[in-house]
Amino acid sequence: MKTVLSEEDLREGVRKLADELNEAYKGRPLTVVGVMTGCIVLLSDMIRQLKMPLRVGVVQASSYRDNTTSGKLVINSDLMLDISGRDVLVLDDIFDTGKTMVELLSTMKELGPKSLHTGVLLLKKGQQQVDYRPDYVAFEIPNEFVVGYGLDYRDEYRNLPFLAALEDHEINAAAT
Repeated sequence: MKTVLSEEDLREGVRKLADELNEAYKGRPLTVVGVMTGCIVLLSDMIRQLKMPLRVGVVQASSYRDNTTSGKLVINSDLMLDISGRDVLVLDDIFDTGKTMVELLSTMKELGPKSLHTGVLLLKKGQQQVDYRPDYVAFEIPNEFVVGYGLDYRDEYRNLPFLAALEDHEINAAAT
């Protein structure tokens, strides 16, 4: 595997993203909703750097089947906080096609937040299939299959402290 972003790169990117959010919200209360499971590392690192009153919840949204092919979006919001009348930031690990984020935002808008914004660790260049761009992006990356820092392939590699691109032979070996 090839390192795409080092531990230091990730730490600096998350710090810059937190600085942007601290400036944007200027101490106003914020509800952060992490999209599970990939955002768990980002969510943990991010909330420790935010300086406003904070509520944290999670939502599970996935359109992947067998970890590789996209299908119908399934949203499990059992662990999500009440967001009615609140400033909300949806935090996700990667913005790929954008379909998951757009559908999730549509669902969340129905819950009546005061404001609804999005932040992602990664925006994969050239993959978007929607007319939407996240409000806050830490890194834009090439169109490679990446793992680490919470992102997985077949539920492996989430624990890597850096971001790496899997090569074809590694993907094929893991698939068997």
